[in-house]
Amino acid sequence: MLTRRAATHRVRAPGVHRCLALLALAASAWTTLPLSAQETEGVNGDRPSVFLDCATRGCNREYFRTEITWVNWVRVPESSDVHIIMTGQTTGAGGREFQLDFMGRGDFEYEHQLAHQAPPTATDRETLDELVGTINAGLLHFATLTGFLEDAGDFREIANLINVETEEFDPGERVMAQNEVDDPWDFWVFRLGGRTELEGEQTRRTNQINGNWSASRVTPTWKMNFRANMQFNRREIDLADDSTFVDQRTDWGFTELIAYSLADHWSIGLEGEARKVVRFNQTFRIELTPALEYSFFPYEEATRRSFTVFYQIGPAYRRYIEKTVHGYLEETRWEQALEIELSQRQQWGDASIRLQGSHFLHDTDLYNISLRGDLEFRIARGLSINGEANISWVNDQIYLSAEGATDAEALLNLQQRAQDFNYGIEVGFSFQFGSIYNNVVNNRFGGGGFNWWR
Repeated sequence: MLTRRAATHRVRAPGVHRCLALLALAASAWTTLPLSAQETEGVNGDRPSVFLDCATRGCNREYFRTEITWVNWVRVPESSDVHIIMTGQTTGAGGREFQLDFMGRGDFEYEHQLAHQAPPTATDRETLDELVGTINAGLLHFATLTGFLEDAGDFREIANLINVETEEFDPGERVMAQNEVDDPWDFWVFRLGGRTELEGEQTRRTNQINGNWSASRVTPTWKMNFRANMQFNRREIDLADDSTFVDQRTDWGFTELIAYSLADHWSIGLEGEARKVVRFNQTFRIELTPALEYSFFPYEEATRRSFTVFYQIGPAYRRYIEKTVHGYLEETRWEQALEIELSQRQQWGDASIRLQGSHFLHDTDLYNISLRGDLEFRIARGLSINGEANISWVNDQIYLSAEGATDAEALLNLQQRAQDFNYGIEVGFSFQFGSIYNNVVNNRFGGGGFNWWR
């Protein structure tokens, strides 16, 4: 069985050009393989068996299986010849960058990486079609280097099957650097949105009006985000004594983030916010906190692995709706916070853990410590466990109203109440057996029928 390690590449050329570039590499690789390596049988036959590991929104497994038919799609990674991990992150313009890591399994020592950037104006169908082209090209590269294609005719047949055009590829065409673009907006992106919602039944009615605005500018050196929102809520509930409970409130907020890439692993920034939050007894709150972050791994690897330490310190002014349990109607307090986060996504699954701690500088007994973790681990073929847990020790609720919450506010969770801790835990498992193939998509009865149990 052929074993070959392919170099890692990050290709961000436009869709068809990216595919053509990779296909050119694949064709060149095929012609240089020894004859004994040009005919290979995989785990499940003469077609590559593929396991797709999705870790991002916009990943549609059914669509990929329908459009990419020249490989075997399998349900467990142990049955695959190549394992694809797809991750994603939001771009500065509001689009999405998808990163695809192709990793050989078993006797196939292979690693390759591709990236596709979907613009914010792309429809779901356009994004999926581009991803199909990227996955096709990556799989063809794998199949060529590992000997699944017996001759040049097989290569041309697959290339025609995935509808790759024959236009010339220009290696100079790529994503432009900041100083090469004549952008009248100077990389600024603005968004404005709103929504209204009205629902109810005979005994209760709810009305919501939401509005939001944002402005952002993201470059390799700077990251700036400004967001504002407003939310109006009115709730009416008819009670058994023929009275009506009415709760009406308006919250608003403004947040800002300015971050600068200080060095390869260091970032500095400034975070701030101003808001009104009735649930937390605050008619006005404003804070400004300088921050520092260190990343043990390169930031470019954040979708696959990340280990960061984040620290911030600053003052916050609060003006309250009702006098607090400490007897204040307004106050300014300094506080500091530290966050440590580790996350991994590998062939065995994914895991993350985050530890956060903060306290007020005028009284270190007023603190908040939280720990959160999640895990998905493949124990054996078809068997995996998953879990999520969090716990917080809370002793910093300086904003609590001295009058407390009414029974109605407590039942409907409209007002924050005093607490010493909170926690949550979820544990589950998944065991799958039977056919390992996953090539068929059947869309009949897609909705699953009428829901009788209501």
